[in-house]
Amino acid sequence: MSLSNSYLMMTNPLVSVCIPTYRGAAFLPATIDSVLNQSYPNFEFWIVDDNSPDDTQAIISRYTDPRIRYLRNEQNLGPEGNWNKCLNLAQGQYFKLLPQDDLLESDCLQEQVSLLEADHAHEIALVFGSRGIIDPQGRTFMTRGLARTKPGRISGLALIKRCVRAGANLIGEPGNALFRREIIEKVGAYDATYPYVVDLDYWFRVLLHGDAYYTAKRISSFRVSLGSWSVAIGSKQYRDFKDFIEKCSADARFRISRTDRVFGFVNAGLNTMGRWFIYRFLLTGK
Repeated sequence: MSLSNSYLMMTNPLVSVCIPTYRGAAFLPATIDSVLNQSYPNFEFWIVDDNSPDDTQAIISRYTDPRIRYLRNEQNLGPEGNWNKCLNLAQGQYFKLLPQDDLLESDCLQEQVSLLEADHAHEIALVFGSRGIIDPQGRTFMTRGLARTKPGRISGLALIKRCVRAGANLIGEPGNALFRREIIEKVGAYDATYPYVVDLDYWFRVLLHGDAYYTAKRISSFRVSLGSWSVAIGSKQYRDFKDFIEKCSADARFRISRTDRVFGFVNAGLNTMGRWFIYRFLLTGK
């Protein structure tokens, strides 16, 4: 890569990848490496440290890649505040928020950028794929995607309905999708009123402004650790999903029917029990 090309990528990045982190030192190096190992090079890379009392600063200091921009908050903003700080810092045409312990496949950005760049009419709001569910050692024990769905374009409202009826976030965690930064001005900030569905809430609002494109291929990995699995599958998640769908049902733009809600509530309960079984037995062996 020439010096001039490197300078252009730093001053006019096509993609903004942002990691909001807090107490993430255990898995942060692997997450950073998964970004730096992308086959697509034209990105800026923000790591926004929410005043972590761990080795985050020391970890970042080991990296010399000029695309990395490290910012440490003087005071802890909390997850919602730190996620929204990432939105405000991004300067690329496309935006990806990557949780501190998740991973990107090496061709993730190349795949997703090429699809959005080919959409000259800007009719596609976001691109997403399937994702692996990994344990603390990075071993895959499950792959999740849209069942019985071929790669291609999906109506935004149709995908919203599928998520509601499935009682789950079928699009995936923040790192699994890429969307246009121009949409941020229309959608606004992340809203953690219902913390366990903060990503799904944002996807729904993005999909009011266009369709989705599903690549089917594995794009990212979502890490489940012993320190978080009981929180992730608790009853609070079901209540948040239920309250969130009730809120969306009251908004005519989402076109959620009573039947959609009934299916969603039943399936959300079943999903909670299923996750409890899978995480307990695969991660603890009990």
